[in-house]
Amino acid sequence: MELKGKVALVTGATSGIGAATAESMAAKGAELFIICRSAEKGRALLDAIRRNTGNERLSMIVADLSVQADIRRAAAEFLDTGKPLHLLINNAGVIYTERKISADGLEETFAVNHLGYFLLTELLRDRIVDSAPARIVSVASGAHAFCKQIYFDDLNFENRPYKTFEVYGHSKLANILWNRELSRQLEGTGVTANCVHPGAVASGLGKQNGLLGKVITGLVSPFFQSPAKGASTSIYLATSPAVEGVTGKYFAKCAELQPKPWAEDDAAAKRLWDVSRELVGMAG
Repeated sequence: MELKGKVALVTGATSGIGAATAESMAAKGAELFIICRSAEKGRALLDAIRRNTGNERLSMIVADLSVQADIRRAAAEFLDTGKPLHLLINNAGVIYTERKISADGLEETFAVNHLGYFLLTELLRDRIVDSAPARIVSVASGAHAFCKQIYFDDLNFENRPYKTFEVYGHSKLANILWNRELSRQLEGTGVTANCVHPGAVASGLGKQNGLLGKVITGLVSPFFQSPAKGASTSIYLATSPAVEGVTGKYFAKCAELQPKPWAEDDAAAKRLWDVSRELVGMAG
């Protein structure tokens, strides 16, 4: 996909694979928008991208993707530009060692990692379809293996033990199921939707868990791949002509990979879609 003259939006872009992905989009000539929580970090990233790529078509939207009102404002801010959207890369993510509740009363890992993708994409969906051919790329994870079902009866983890990797895996399973239903709904529009397992990456994920989280992240980072390598599959799905028309798939190391069987459950995917619409106030 030739990116000169195209518009790309990347979430969670101020560190790790998000930053590497955003810089790659700019280096390939796209007009780049990023959504980030910190204006200071966002400005620093765009300054670095400008220096490294020479691309001046860079914009920032500040929003907390755990807060649905912020997501709606961010989407409206982009739509108000009147620009097309050829690439949406859902990358923002969190992992917590303790249960947290979002401003909307939802378990925050699920709120950010799944509902953040869902709501932002739905709000931008018509613009993306109008901009076709277009692509949606969402960062999922092999961690979906840690959770064999969506807990429709306990999405907030109120009644079951809070286990960090199970909760994170639950949100990543939701990513894959959602992508499956999204791609089905987008058939015939010229918009593809695929998701990615980036592998173990030395990124900022987990550093929000206080001093212990930072220490653990620092200790294991030398054994992980670089953010640039972790971003390679997202970049591949966003730009490669080899995946033109490919949709509804799960990729790792720039190749299609079959997810766990419970991530291919179409009935669960449809139910998740309906529940997600309710949780973001779009039902009816």
